[in-house]
Amino acid sequence: MQEKPAGFRIRSIENGPYLVSGGVPLIRRYRATSTDGEPLEWEPVGAEDKPVPAPDPYLLCRCGQSGKQPFCDGSHARCGFVGKLTADRRSRRERCQVWRGTGVVLSDDRTLCASAGFCRTRLTDVWQMVERTEDPEVRARLLRMVMNCDSGRLVVSLGEGEPLEPEYLASIAVVRDGPLWVRGSIPIEAPDGFVYEVRNRVTLCRCGQSWNQPFCDGMHERIGLKTP
Repeated sequence: MQEKPAGFRIRSIENGPYLVSGGVPLIRRYRATSTDGEPLEWEPVGAEDKPVPAPDPYLLCRCGQSGKQPFCDGSHARCGFVGKLTADRRSRRERCQVWRGTGVVLSDDRTLCASAGFCRTRLTDVWQMVERTEDPEVRARLLRMVMNCDSGRLVVSLGEGEPLEPEYLASIAVVRDGPLWVRGSIPIEAPDGFVYEVRNRVTLCRCGQSWNQPFCDGMHERIGLKTP
């Protein structure tokens, strides 16, 4: 994984936006779906990321009310946003459940789900598939589905080895009508100075409604968030 500049950091301001410092690249991502609406892949595939011009530092909306998405325009103060941080501060390992298949170990931390939908199809899901991983095709498909999990709810390893992780350039991807996808192990800090477990992929709430602040819990899907 590419080394990131030491200054990359995201800090959640109390009842306010995310302060992003160190020149963290800001890009856009969206889900490509099948004709049945099933997520297939993150776009663009095989192309260079198109950056979103941003100063350094910059403020990203957390309340969901900004008219300048993804940037903050002060709406949190006008609407009286209360963004109490409620996420469990323990490590992912302490929260996750584990499924073991043939040469595959799948771990699942439900608290981190951002509802991207790559974990299931109309016919099956990764929890059923892990029981059929003696089939190389099933195993390969499961690995791809898990690696597309933006929030890191799902993590897979081959046997008892190290977790398999996508190679990301350190950046924040703005997901259309969805969360802020933080990639490449960028530290996320609470107003009191606590730094959450640093992970390769994690999603931050930007609809203001998550019950797992500052992380996304899929609430944007339930409220039908629409962003410019």
